[in-house]
Amino acid sequence: MNPLTNVRNIKRLGEIELTRIDKKGSWHDDYTDSAYIYIGSLSYELTEGDILAVFSQYGEIVSINLVKDKQTDKSRGYCFLCYADQRSTILAVDNLNGIKLCGRTIRVDHVKDYKQSKDGEGIEVGEIDCAPKTPPPSDEMDSGSSYDSNEWIAAPRKKKVKTNQEEGIKAKHKHTHKTKAN
Repeated sequence: MNPLTNVRNIKRLGEIELTRIDKKGSWHDDYTDSAYIYIGSLSYELTEGDILAVFSQYGEIVSINLVKDKQTDKSRGYCFLCYADQRSTILAVDNLNGIKLCGRTIRVDHVKDYKQSKDGEGIEVGEIDCAPKTPPPSDEMDSGSSYDSNEWIAAPRKKKVKTNQEEGIKAKHKHTHKTKAN
């Protein structure tokens, strides 16, 4: 499908969304388990820093993967970006899809299942993983419970657990540096 047709279709979904009385039927609800977005039709001259400058207005960016040609190391015109908060993806998709950036109409859309490339391309920007927990249903938030809105944003990275072998090497290293007391 033509990229401009995709942009128009996503804008049309947004307009339909605004007319709905019941907000539980949002098309964004299909993407609540992913904080990744796809950004397409980018100018080839844009860098990761340029994209971060534009997209950071809707939330903290944790990871960006500007896809580049392996032989020439030039941009291929699209990237994947992860926010620390999944709600930022909704703002970015609704507000940045179809804008002109460097003379090109860009496409911004949700990504349901993003898989990191095997060679680990991409830049980790923050200290937080891109794995948002699902927020509680909106009726739980209105019931007066002590809900912390930051509770579901993202899970912090787990500390590395030392293996028995690593502990043994560390203990052995300590013993070699002891001096004899006379």
